[in-house]
Amino acid sequence: MDNLTPRQIVTELDRYIIGQSEAKRAVAIAIRNRWRRQQLESEMAREVSPKNIVMIGPTGVGKTEIARRLAHLTGAPFIKIEASKFTEVGYHGRDVESMVRDLLDHAMSMVHSEQADKVRERATDGANDQIVDLLLPPTPAPTVSPVQSALSASSVASDGKDHEEVDDAAERQLRTRLKLREQIASGKLEEREVELTITQKPQAHVMFANMGIDQMDPDMANMFERMIPEQTTRRKVSVAEARRILIEEETEKILDRDKITVEAISRTEESGIIFLDEIDKIATPGSDDRQSGGGGGPDISRQGVQRDLLPIVEGSAVNTRYGAVHTDHILFVAAGAFHTTAVSDLMPELQGRFPIRVELSPLGKEDFVRILTEPGNALTRQQQALLAVEGIDIKFEPSAIEAMADLAATANANMENIGARRLMTIVEKVFEQINFDAPEMAGRGEKKIKVDQGFVCKQVESIIDDKELSKFVL
Repeated sequence: MDNLTPRQIVTELDRYIIGQSEAKRAVAIAIRNRWRRQQLESEMAREVSPKNIVMIGPTGVGKTEIARRLAHLTGAPFIKIEASKFTEVGYHGRDVESMVRDLLDHAMSMVHSEQADKVRERATDGANDQIVDLLLPPTPAPTVSPVQSALSASSVASDGKDHEEVDDAAERQLRTRLKLREQIASGKLEEREVELTITQKPQAHVMFANMGIDQMDPDMANMFERMIPEQTTRRKVSVAEARRILIEEETEKILDRDKITVEAISRTEESGIIFLDEIDKIATPGSDDRQSGGGGGPDISRQGVQRDLLPIVEGSAVNTRYGAVHTDHILFVAAGAFHTTAVSDLMPELQGRFPIRVELSPLGKEDFVRILTEPGNALTRQQQALLAVEGIDIKFEPSAIEAMADLAATANANMENIGARRLMTIVEKVFEQINFDAPEMAGRGEKKIKVDQGFVCKQVESIIDDKELSKFVL
């Protein structure tokens, strides 16, 4: 992130997302401003708040993909949350603070993975030493009583042959262990079986998932974790599997958990990104009725979620099992279609915390042609790569790309507009028969397939002719 200018960020996003230049510019500026804030003196940096963003546009136009690619590009902790899953405090369901806990859990995982990579070599050496002990246990030193020790001392004084024999045996065993260790490190004994004692501690948040432990007071959750006993089992596993298990155990012994926690909290507070999808679902249409006290039913819960969300976005301390997390500088990117509502239907205080509003335009046929041809992860390239595994070479003619783009645009115009997601349905339908017959086709030597307009129309004509069926399939 330090070396990426807004222009470079937009260029990177252009590799995967077609169009929506205004949204890309907005998020690029927001990310660069975060870096600028980190260069300021601490007193001024505390006063600079993040410029949260609201993306407005129909489904399938790239809202989620922009935020996801941005987080991957910057290496920042990122989570995607649907606002409609939250309920007001006091009701059954997840409260809004849980998204901060989820973000911190993701940051903990990121930092843990990075630190584990740094100590991987040490952990591997320790694991290999343990595997040597499993395959060739060291000879235990014999226990000798004081009387025997005195007698042996007098005996050795008269004859040193016993000592020489012991030294020779120890030297032979050392050479054997070193040779065995070399074979283990080089991977020559991967299939050998060893008996391993595995110690596991069940995760409290998994065991008590139905009880909602993530909603529990952090101190109470930690108490539950300490109460859960470790489970020890003995298993016969291959050397390769034993190495993986032992590397994990050695890594946990080496890592400093306190250091990881401090770094994860810092990243969450300074670089975290929370993508709030479906925020239009918690908006309450008819602001005049709401202000006059009218409305009811689901509107009550929606307003409650907005009220609970406000202090998180404004900046507050959220208690987690690892410590308090301050949300003052977490970047919030909200998104919604806003078909039946508008951003103005949100609480005025919440609107003010999302100063940047960007409208994403619907996608048309020209956009679909570019989506099928330009990105590095285009659906056409994915299909080519998948069938290449079977030994089949797929070649797309420009007419096929035009035909699939036209089908998607027409379907979106006549039915629900689901944006670029319609292309996935079209491409899958076009290649349905080939995907099924691919192994047999490769066996018959049919390894080159040309996809043109006629091929596309032939695969989907039965669906297009049946208008009722096309509503469900396309």
